[in-house]
Parts: sequence; C-alpha cells; structure tokens
Amino acid sequence: MQSLFLQGPSVTLRTILLVIASIVVMVADHRWHALETVRDAIESYVVYPLRYTINVPSQLVDWGDELLSSHQQLLDENRKLQEQQLRAQVSLQKLSVLEKENDRLRKMLSAQPKVGELVLVAEILAIDLDPYKQQVILNKGRNKDVYIGQPIIDAWGVMGQVVHLGLFSSTALLISDPSHAIPVQVSRSGLRSTAFGTGNSQSLELRYIPHNADLEIGDVITTSGLGGRFPPNYPVGRITSIERAAGESFATVLAEPVAHLDRSREVLLVWHKMQVKDVVVSEAVDDESEGEKK
Repeated sequence: MQSLFLQGPSVTLRTILLVIASIVVMVADHRWHALETVRDAIESYVVYPLRYTINVPSQLVDWGDELLSSHQQLLDENRKLQEQQLRAQVSLQKLSVLEKENDRLRKMLSAQPKVGELVLVAEILAIDLDPYKQQVILNKGRNKDVYIGQPIIDAWGVMGQVVHLGLFSSTALLISDPSHAIPVQVSRSGLRSTAFGTGNSQSLELRYIPHNADLEIGDVITTSGLGGRFPPNYPVGRITSIERAAGESFATVLAEPVAHLDRSREVLLVWHKMQVKDVVVSEAVDDESEGEKK
C-alpha cells in the first residue's frame, strides 16, 4: 500500500543541517559583519516600532492628562523649562568641580576648562539592569547625529556611553556594566585611576590603587578626560569603601555612582569638543543660535 505521507529527510539530518547553517552565519557575521545591515533594518523598522507600540498606552495616559489643561501653551513652556533646568543642573556640576580644582591648581586659573559642550536631551525607552548586561535604550539615533562612544549623563553625573546606533534609537552601556571602564580622578587629591563596572548599579570598583594612595571615604571622583571619549570634570561617583588588606599589592576601593542609573527617565547626550564640527541638532542649540539660523 502506497504511503499517504511523503517522507522527507530525517529529523537528525535536518538538525545537523540547521546547526551547520547557523555556524556558517555566525562566523560570517563575526568576521565580515555580514548581518549588520539586516540587524540595522530590523532595529529601525521592526524593533523600534514594537517598542514605540508598547509605550503607546502610557503615552495615551499622558495625552489624556494634557487634554485636561485648557492652555496648551503652558504645557509647552513647562517642558521647555524642564529641559533648561536639566542643562543648568549639569552646568552647576562642572562649576562645583572646577572650584575645587582651582583650589589645588592656582597657577592654572587661566587654563581652566569651560562649561558649554553641545548637548541633546534624550528619553530612556527601556532599561536592562541584569548583572551581565546593563544597558538602556534611548529615543535618539543617527537621525539626530548621535555617534558610537558618545557620553550620556543625567542631572547628577555620568551614566555611560552609546555602543550601538539605529536610525531612530540608540543603545547605551551604563558605567556599572562589568565590561565598562572609565578614566577618573579624585577631585581632592588629583589621583588618577580607572573605574570599572561591577554589575551592580550602586557600585563601581577602582582598581590598581596603591596602599599609600591619598584617598579617603567620601572623596568625589570625576572624569579625567584621558582617552578623549569623556569630557573632563563630570562627576562619576563617591568613594564608599577602602580596604587595605595585608599581603595584597593594591587596595580594594569601591565607589557609588552619583548618576541615578536605575531611576533617571531623561538624559543628556554630550558632544565632546573634538566631535562638535558640522553637527546641527535643533534641540541642542540655545535661543541665540536659533535666532542666527533664522
């Protein structure tokens, strides 16, 4: 009797073929980035619309609240003032650090750094704070001239840097991620070091600190500017623990980030002076620049 069902390759053969195909695709993507265009297309036209759709309910609630106001102009002015306040708080951070630095470096008053990097307000769409990958998704991407390695900060301090770009969104790695490191210095003593992420949003580790280093509990650490990626003098954290164990070559130093890594909803994308050339971002210019453009 003829079988009613056509028999194809066995399940084992299919599995082997799929495994081989997967390995070929992974090797091709790792060596030649063959799937970068595909990932970019999926990020821009599939993942981003899905994220946007997920946020639609909360946006509808906000829209409903706005309808209760009889003066739309007041809402626009309030939003603008909030952005100005965020920028002002960041400027105050740098001014406070500069004042402490001037006490230590009186001979370099004429060369003190100025506050005024180009910045752009961005909103956090999603956050991932598991111990192995601490990242956030921002609602600004290549359409706003965001670039790989761009620093992000909130109203209290440095949060991280951009590691992946989409057309309308970007992914930022937080300073608490285990794979992240940032050059820092102690504001009080000028001691330079590197702060590594620990996987805990409340803790950073300063490695390779000698036992006799001038370091105290409560010392503020800021970006040193070394490496050229992060602008200098932005607050990073505050020393919370110093252990000088006998027999160990270096002290164990922990710091608490000053940025609200797990609470901030809005952040600033910062253009370092080396990157500010032909970037034109309407959200990041002041009123005087807008008037000149008109």
